[in-house]
Amino acid sequence: MGIWRRVFGSGAPGGFTGELARDEHVLASAATGDGFLVATTLGLWLPGPRRLGWHLVSKASWSGNALSVIEAEEDGVAGEAVLLRDLPAVRYPLATPGKVPEVVHARVTGSIRSRHRHEDPGAWFLQRKVSGRDGVVLQVRPDPDADVARVREIAAETAAKLASLREDS
Repeated sequence: MGIWRRVFGSGAPGGFTGELARDEHVLASAATGDGFLVATTLGLWLPGPRRLGWHLVSKASWSGNALSVIEAEEDGVAGEAVLLRDLPAVRYPLATPGKVPEVVHARVTGSIRSRHRHEDPGAWFLQRKVSGRDGVVLQVRPDPDADVARVREIAAETAAKLASLREDS
């Protein structure tokens, strides 16, 4: 642990049991009924605690007094592309949200470098920055009724083209 954290603390709320990475900094936090939501430079810590990288938050929305989070799960690869599958939304009631909704929105949208909708076969293609790593990753989220084999084929071709463009520049 660095001297800064030993003197001033990590910025995490008292009672937070997660272990922040050496270069991870707390940006905002709020208590939930069963723990804390802690937004950091590397991701969103969920009650448990478990850190969800910003690049794996498909959607987060604030409504009433709760933050709803849709987590993406990696569901295979196609060349250098990562296929995603959305998990069901989880709702986190926050009596005192502080800056959590704003920070989550900024970090999720800030991780997206580009997005493109491919109608045939039906999938979203996103290039996202992964906190703590160089470069971007191509993520592909097929629609529920999409032909996954066709999505994989197009994703692999797209990833190869993007890699070629990076090599040429």
